[in-house]
Amino acid sequence: MAVIEVKNLKKYYKVHQKEPGLSGSIKSLFNRKYYDVKAVDNVSFEIGEGELVGFIGPNGAGKTTTLKVLSGLLYPTSGFVQALGYTPWDRKPAYQKQFSLVMGQKNQLWWDLPAIESFILNKEIYEVPDAQYKKTLDELVELLDVKDILKVQVRKLSLGQRMKMELIAALIHSPKILFLDEPTIGLDVVMQKKMRDFIREYNKRFNATVILTSHYMDDVKELCQRVIIIDKGKLIFDGALDEIIKKYADHKLITVVFSKNNVELSDLEKLGEVKSFEPPKAVISVKRASAPRVAARILEDFSVADINLEEPQIEDIIREVFTGKDFA
Repeated sequence: MAVIEVKNLKKYYKVHQKEPGLSGSIKSLFNRKYYDVKAVDNVSFEIGEGELVGFIGPNGAGKTTTLKVLSGLLYPTSGFVQALGYTPWDRKPAYQKQFSLVMGQKNQLWWDLPAIESFILNKEIYEVPDAQYKKTLDELVELLDVKDILKVQVRKLSLGQRMKMELIAALIHSPKILFLDEPTIGLDVVMQKKMRDFIREYNKRFNATVILTSHYMDDVKELCQRVIIIDKGKLIFDGALDEIIKKYADHKLITVVFSKNNVELSDLEKLGEVKSFEPPKAVISVKRASAPRVAARILEDFSVADINLEEPQIEDIIREVFTGKDFA
């Protein structure tokens, strides 16, 4: 059963176009020119209960706009959207109590107060019963390991600690849908992993439906089996992450360290596409089917200290999608 339904969603903005200089400003007083920015252009998808979906694309692709429409913050230009049976922009309290939008660059906590005060405020706003509030808070505090900092002023918390508190504030009413817009942005590698572990555990424990946008491919790779890719407002792929990898990762990378510095670039170019060559180390891209044969040839023809066969990085695979390759 689909928890979120989006059909032919469009969100266009009219933007004023002004010529430069004083003369341009005067002309615009009498003859203003506009053009349409297609933030979201005819996007359709469905998401089922308990799914954790990666919603990815470059800057300006329309990801955040789509989440804001689903959250009821924006009215669409046209299209059909339902979440949990509600039309989001009707802003009915019954719907607002069942979702949360967490934006990595936005704060909802009171800066000069301990985070626990904001949690209590949200409890009252969402009319959460005392027993449910205590149970939910205890579970979230345990999952995120923040018991010792609940009563510390938000301004005195580190960025990672603050993001944990933001998540608790957003989840205190146990939403059925969670929109996460760049939740790990600005965090260090260790904290990113902790946040990913929490999102995965929350999704499993509460069967919450999660839409995650992120520029960090590790977030998508570790959390999402399904991805929706959007570019320039248009949906260009919706399916399994493995399907993208199989389609675009038609090659493997051979990293080899030679024991002698008598290897020429021209010799390596006969084997495949040389990605880098800084003697004694070289990285060569070869077709997936021929990788074992090429590796065997390297071992036979050269003096090798070390050799490694590996998959291309998912960042590189997604980059190929955005360069305009057909996914037919």
